[in-house]
Amino acid sequence: MLQTFSEKNKDLIVNINGKLVHRDRAGISPFDSAVQGGDAVWEGLRLYQRRIFKLSEHLDRLRSSAVALAFAQIPTHAEITREIARTLEANAMTDGVHIRLTLTRGVKYTSGMDPRINNSGPTLIVLAEHKPPVYGNKGISLITSAIRRFPPDCMDPKVHHCNLIQSILAKIQANQAGADDAVMLDMHGFVAETNATHLFLVAGGTVMTPRCVACPEGITRATVIDLCRASTIPIQEKDLSLTEFYRADEVFCTGTMGEMVRVEQIDGRTIAWPGGGPVTARLTGLFRELTAREGTLVA
Repeated sequence: MLQTFSEKNKDLIVNINGKLVHRDRAGISPFDSAVQGGDAVWEGLRLYQRRIFKLSEHLDRLRSSAVALAFAQIPTHAEITREIARTLEANAMTDGVHIRLTLTRGVKYTSGMDPRINNSGPTLIVLAEHKPPVYGNKGISLITSAIRRFPPDCMDPKVHHCNLIQSILAKIQANQAGADDAVMLDMHGFVAETNATHLFLVAGGTVMTPRCVACPEGITRATVIDLCRASTIPIQEKDLSLTEFYRADEVFCTGTMGEMVRVEQIDGRTIAWPGGGPVTARLTGLFRELTAREGTLVA
């Protein structure tokens, strides 16, 4: 799925450490930890009618990732929320907005990976764009990538870090295969997630999703699980093989940037309900109802 440029974003105002600047004049130091080694954490947020959905949960995950990476300084939730609000106000944004939050370890006094040479930090970047869900209303196709997701003893996915090379390599494979995204397996051959989203399947009326072993603790993923439980839809978190996805009645993906989207093909195999099955449709409706009424007012 190739994102296209929107003229609405031509003159975006970007927030870097509280300084509001035009997108064409925005920049960070070449000594910043994100530039030096991808030493940063991030979150994606979505704005619905002046409200950010699950803001506290996203900021909690941002903080926990920064703590895990031993950041010396971490802005408070209130400080980050204030900068988000300033950015939205500067861009006159109230709805249909995706926000990319990046928190780096900060600036070093010389190049190198040692955090002890950081003498200024952290760096907070707030990038808000006019951006509807990136997959639109159409179903997507997936291929299985040869790139595996790391297990916790290699790089714990509970750290929502900015080193996305694994995902980028998997996305390149999907592009070359003419698919929208790529399924990524763990080191044991079970499905972890896609290069950009969490995966769910429906079989016999039961919703299933991989355990958070080789995939992040997704906010939208958790929301869908909660919706299932509140609506008496059977839900299981378990190890799932590719075969279970191939033979599923329905498959869908979740994520902040794309919300919920049905999967129509995996590795050329057509899912039983390619046009969108009843469970996927029900959960999509419940999710939209939830985002319409819940969220933190910031704009």
